[in-house]
Amino acid sequence: MLDDTDKAILALLRENARASTVDLARRLGLSRSTVTARLQRLETSGVILGYTVRLMGDLENRSVRAHITLVCHPKRSAGVEAALRRMPEVRQLHSVSGPVDMIVHVSAPSVAELDAVIDRIGALEGVERTASAILLSTRIDR
Repeated sequence: MLDDTDKAILALLRENARASTVDLARRLGLSRSTVTARLQRLETSGVILGYTVRLMGDLENRSVRAHITLVCHPKRSAGVEAALRRMPEVRQLHSVSGPVDMIVHVSAPSVAELDAVIDRIGALEGVERTASAILLSTRIDR
C-alpha cells in the first residue's frame, strides 16, 4: 500500500525523475535518509520499475507517432505481443477491453517508415485487423 508520502514522492519523480534525494527531502519536509529508504522500498517492491528520459517537444515532434488498434486471433495475442516487443518503433502496448484487443503506440522518423511499420504489424501472425490514427499533438503529458 502506498501512503500519502509515497504518493508525494512519486508525483515529484514524475515531474523530474533525476531529482536528488536531498531535493525530494527538502520539498517534502522529510529527512534525506527517510526519502532514501522509501525510494529503496518502492524500487525493491516493484512500484518503481525504472527511470526514463523524456525528450524535448521539438525532438519528439520530429518523429511521426501513431496509435494502432489491433484485433487479434483469440489464442495468438501472446505471440503478437512477443513480436511487438522486438520492434524498436513500438513505444507502448496496451491491452484493452471493447471492440479491439490492443492499442500500440509507435514512433517512426517519417510517414513512409510509419507506413512500413503499420504494414509489418498488420502482417504479424495472429493479427486479424488494424486501424491507425496519426498523433498530431500532445495536449497533456503527465
